[in-house]
Amino acid sequence: MSTAASADAIDALLPQTQCRKCGYDGCRPYAEALAAGMADINRCPPGGAEGIADLAGLLGVPPKPLDPACGTIGPRVVAVIDEARCIGCTLCIQACPVDAIVGAAKLMHTVIGSECTGCELCIPPCPVDCIALVEKAPAEKPEARRAEAQHARRRYEARTRRLQNSGESNTAPAAHESGADLRKRQTIERVMERARLRLAARAR
Repeated sequence: MSTAASADAIDALLPQTQCRKCGYDGCRPYAEALAAGMADINRCPPGGAEGIADLAGLLGVPPKPLDPACGTIGPRVVAVIDEARCIGCTLCIQACPVDAIVGAAKLMHTVIGSECTGCELCIPPCPVDCIALVEKAPAEKPEARRAEAQHARRRYEARTRRLQNSGESNTAPAAHESGADLRKRQTIERVMERARLRLAARAR
């Protein structure tokens, strides 16, 4: 694979969903791996066949089908929270790479649809399965898609800076659990247990 293209040029072609389906911690790490010749062009499901073709053209290699190990190509989606079932645990807020979910502990959360990249990272940590994906109309013009990607990149970078300034990480949990973290986890567990009891009572 040609390595003449810079990571910046490659990153500019990626959709900036930050979904990690490519196996890297975000679009920029994937771009850097591509530039270094350490990754293949067919690992980005959100980019679809068009994205693979764009990368192939930039890097001077033939296009190829998406690697099935990375998922499948599907319609664009956004996350939606069932507010009646949300228990306010904040786990989805912590998982969102672009700060598209707003709310507070023990209070209902909601997704800002215009900011959601459809990365799906908020779904696995939700303890009550109250997050669903709904199809989103695609941006029809390439200029609009690039503008959306640039906007998502700015939000991701802003979140990364915020977490770095606060000593947090947006890719991995801390190696040890502080007293504050322990209290937070215990609070979440209590809220989850109350939610489970509430849902069980409704089912009777």
